[in-house]
Amino acid sequence: MNSSKYVCALAVAASAIWFSPSGFAETIPYTDRARVANGNIVYDAHCAACHGANLQGQANWRVRNDDGYLPAPPHDETGHTWHHPDQFLFDWTKFGPQHFAGLDYKSIMPPYNGVLSDPEIWDALAYIKSKWPESIRIRHTQAFTK
Repeated sequence: MNSSKYVCALAVAASAIWFSPSGFAETIPYTDRARVANGNIVYDAHCAACHGANLQGQANWRVRNDDGYLPAPPHDETGHTWHHPDQFLFDWTKFGPQHFAGLDYKSIMPPYNGVLSDPEIWDALAYIKSKWPESIRIRHTQAFTK
């Protein structure tokens, strides 16, 4: 990807933080035990194959492979998931990376719109956030809660 496409993809992704295509805002229900438990089931069924059973992601996740795809990033504290607002994480999962970065953006992550319900996406995010160390959960909440 040339630098102008990269900058454009980042700008589009950043704009999603403020203009959610889903049209609503919610927060990750990571303190709700039932939602976290359901999220564990959803994560295991739809996310763990790529992002790892322990949220560890794939090896060399920052380096594109020979076909131009990035391996799945970790969702634990070593990755960048916790650097993004709740709504952005939801929208990225629901609509997929190409919705924000363009159809020519190489990603194996599919959009989950029509596959998972909105509550299932929030529950999967609740499971992920519940696994972060407390210090990371606090930083994430403080950074993105108004």
